[in-house]
Amino acid sequence: MTTKLVVAAKAQNRPMSHATASLSKADLRAAALATRDALSGENRAAAADAIASRGLPLALPQGAVVAGYSPIRSEIDPGPLLRKLESLGARLALPAINARGQSLKFRLWHPGDRLLSGPLGILEPSPAAAEIIPDILLVPLAAFDRAGHRIGYGAGHYDRTLAQLRKSRSVTAIGLAFASQEVAVVPALQHDVALDYVLTESKILDFRSS
Repeated sequence: MTTKLVVAAKAQNRPMSHATASLSKADLRAAALATRDALSGENRAAAADAIASRGLPLALPQGAVVAGYSPIRSEIDPGPLLRKLESLGARLALPAINARGQSLKFRLWHPGDRLLSGPLGILEPSPAAAEIIPDILLVPLAAFDRAGHRIGYGAGHYDRTLAQLRKSRSVTAIGLAFASQEVAVVPALQHDVALDYVLTESKILDFRSS
């Protein structure tokens, strides 16, 4: 169903946001991932560079901790943006997964540091790296809408982590995505945590006043 939907949308030159308006979260995820997977390596690299060139849509205090992520599948690579932010004085971190159902932990990381495969096969900093709490969290996603709601991969890691972090401090959540991952409406649940921004290769979406 979803593959046919993606093909039909492309054939009619319609954005995915219109073609997926009435789908379930699972169908939206599948359609958006199929669209993302269809992008060429050149397009993905150009999008990552465009986001890095534009930078963050907010002031970056000296020494602020920005947590990125190790890209999997066809996720947009935060590496170019992270390297730029480090050059501007940010401290960088990457997430570590302890166990399913638990919040993410974050460890200090510098570009070039060796990464190790974590429990889910995602690259993480060494357990010897210092744990740190981020001020800004770059969030991967499968799909997003104009209300700041996102669809991840179903494990709830980022919703759980953001809810916990925000109990004690202000944390800015910024989704990184390709513009083609936008959908009309994400069927958000009560426990889903909205993003503050989404950055794509072509736009900055600000949801703070939504």
